[in-house]
Amino acid sequence: MADETASFGLSGTRLPETFGYALKRRLLGPPLVNEQLSEERLSRPLALGVLSCDGISSAAYGTEEMLIEMVQVVGLAAFTLILPMTLVVLAGIALVVLSYREVVSVYTRAGGSYVVARENFGPRVAQVAAVALLIDYTVTVAVQTAAGSAAIVSAFPQLANIPVIGPNILIFISVIAVLIMCYVNLRGIREAGRAFALPTYLFSASVAAMIVYGLIREVFGGGLPMVGKYPGPIYPFGHTTEGLISIGLIYMLAKAFANGGSSLTGIEAVSNAVGALKPPEGRNARQILVTQGSIVAFLIAGISWLAHITHATPYLAGYPTVLAQEANVVFGSGGHFMYFVVQAATALILFTGGNTSFSGFPYLASFVAADSFLPRWLTKRGHRLALSNGIIVLTVVSLALLVATRAVVNGLIPFYAIGVFTGFTMAGFGMAKYHKRVKERGWRRRRFINTTAAVYTALVVLIFAVVKFTEGAWLIVIIFPVLVYLLIRLNREYRLEAEILEGIGDRRAAGVPPRQPNYRRRVVLIFVDDVDLATFAAVRYARGLRPTTMRAVHFVIDSAQAETLREQWVRYGQDIPLEMIDTPDRRLTRASLELVSREAEAPGTQVTVVLPRRGYAPLLGRLLHDRTADKIASVISQVPDSAATIIPFDVESRVHLLHARSAAQLAAADQAQPGAGQVEPGTVRNTEQEQPTAAGRRPPRGTGAPPAVTPSGTAYGTAGAAANGTPNGVTSIAALEKARKATIEGRVSSVEIRPVENSCVFEATIADGTGSLTVMFYGRTHIPGLEPGVRIRLDGKVSMRAGGPAMINPAYELLAKDG
Repeated sequence: MADETASFGLSGTRLPETFGYALKRRLLGPPLVNEQLSEERLSRPLALGVLSCDGISSAAYGTEEMLIEMVQVVGLAAFTLILPMTLVVLAGIALVVLSYREVVSVYTRAGGSYVVARENFGPRVAQVAAVALLIDYTVTVAVQTAAGSAAIVSAFPQLANIPVIGPNILIFISVIAVLIMCYVNLRGIREAGRAFALPTYLFSASVAAMIVYGLIREVFGGGLPMVGKYPGPIYPFGHTTEGLISIGLIYMLAKAFANGGSSLTGIEAVSNAVGALKPPEGRNARQILVTQGSIVAFLIAGISWLAHITHATPYLAGYPTVLAQEANVVFGSGGHFMYFVVQAATALILFTGGNTSFSGFPYLASFVAADSFLPRWLTKRGHRLALSNGIIVLTVVSLALLVATRAVVNGLIPFYAIGVFTGFTMAGFGMAKYHKRVKERGWRRRRFINTTAAVYTALVVLIFAVVKFTEGAWLIVIIFPVLVYLLIRLNREYRLEAEILEGIGDRRAAGVPPRQPNYRRRVVLIFVDDVDLATFAAVRYARGLRPTTMRAVHFVIDSAQAETLREQWVRYGQDIPLEMIDTPDRRLTRASLELVSREAEAPGTQVTVVLPRRGYAPLLGRLLHDRTADKIASVISQVPDSAATIIPFDVESRVHLLHARSAAQLAAADQAQPGAGQVEPGTVRNTEQEQPTAAGRRPPRGTGAPPAVTPSGTAYGTAGAAANGTPNGVTSIAALEKARKATIEGRVSSVEIRPVENSCVFEATIADGTGSLTVMFYGRTHIPGLEPGVRIRLDGKVSMRAGGPAMINPAYELLAKDG
């Protein structure tokens, strides 16, 4: 990989790795190139395991969450009420599955409530769905890892007795799990793998076996015993057994219903990845949704029935879980093999379900950012082609939630359902509007299904916001509209910036290119605060602009320093006028703004300010230097008809070069004259003068670098060697010495569009590891497929120019990208 990267750079020139990049490379592995970003299509069995783990895993805590609310009010009656309450939840699962079957039937490439809302309500309203899904993904990580941690501690309760971390064992395990998920996803882990499907099938099979075996024991084996007492306090039992029409009981049932709604989470995951399925995508997605919904319904119904029989009671600490208590009763003592299988499968699917958010959240955030409703840096791929910024944001927020709630699932539920069910509601109403607009065959039936599901889920949102308001839902109720407003406000800012940067107005809609301003007078000002190599580099650049007027400017803050600068300016023979401007208040930005504004007031004048900037080591530079050039450039950019150009001068690299030359000269002196390496006190060696080679000559430019390796693996060294290493009929660029017809093969390293005399030219630079060639297509502004990173074969006449070999309008063939 390093050799491939080197083949695109300058011969013999390599960018030194920073400490941060070296650490990233060591932790995450070598960087991946864009060609390695491939898409794997999922079969139905594999997709069911990969995409359904979030939805199926919610069965592990759905029944327990309903019991938590009911036992505190009605006591033992909760184990009777759990069955009808479960039926209400199962009806919701059926409605959501039927609703999302319509979603995946229509949106077979990119589904989910965000796309449905965007296509049917517009991008601004769609931000409601975007915020809902982003909250859902974030809380899912916290809920799933907390539940997975509880499953582990339920199997091994002695973990709670570990000194120091014992009382916070759930937080400890959850935080470690989230950090591991973050790390493996930053490395570019792929969800589409059998390893991620295994927990889904293992959990489904083991819990189904527990339910079936429990049913057999209950019917044919004399019945199941009640759950025994475990260490630790349980949720206190209430004693209200009055009529179920009392306000208190209705309120309790509403809270239990809202908690049970957590069992519906994750069902929509299939709609967010329809494009990853094998064709026909829509039909496969519908079948997966129905299968997933059936499994979830069976598991929740079975776990609730076992809770009804065994009276498994929730514990305040979050463990042992209701599912663990049931498995212990059904399979015997805690040492039974199947008990540990159930607990292991539960922990695995919960952690895997949490890991799905590390794929869903960054992709959704990238999707919304591409629509200019979130910061653009969320669209950038990282070192290993993962959307690293989204992964890091998700990790930080989910860790904060886990710590704040002490990793107890019931403490996280108030943050959960509002986001989940708002997404369901947006998808249902969006599809209802779609059916009314399109009026396809059977549209009334489909619209009724989507509308019913939307009303059901909207009712859950309303109930949850009311009954869970004081338990933490108030935070989501407040944050939700604030986030929607911020996303819309951010989009407005992006649109305003785009209008200013394009500066085209109505001419854009008419297809007319923007008119370039014609300046009669060009003024270049070089801001100097010292006479050194950085200043001379800025002067050389300023001369190349060929201005009408050019002068150096120094803002006088210290009179003695200004006088020293004037003497140095005269001594070094600069023929550029030096202007001294008094700045008694030492506000360089204000003085710069006033000077540039005065110069730019003259009609037909453009002002360019050239600012030398000395670059130092990142940390040391921040501590020792205030980056005044950046501040001045920021102010000057606000003045019309003016521009600021910063000329960087890397002091750190010059220091390293000076040390390297000094070490090389000392080594050469030691070899040529034994004992000469010891320098007498007070002796100074000249380390700036370039030393001749052993033959007494300086090495010719462009030689001495090791042979580069092209992405195809062919090694090119000198021109003669390249002729032997290139494919048949292809000439290496280094072998081109005169104008002739040739066939060249290489990779596009850069492209550029330039206007030329009432036309334009599409220009590309081609590199093959031995050199680079410029190819120009006149009259073209775009060539489909010809972009940086693509391999290309050119056939045409080569002309030799001052800048190197070039081809004009050659025949070309785009080659397959290297994997």
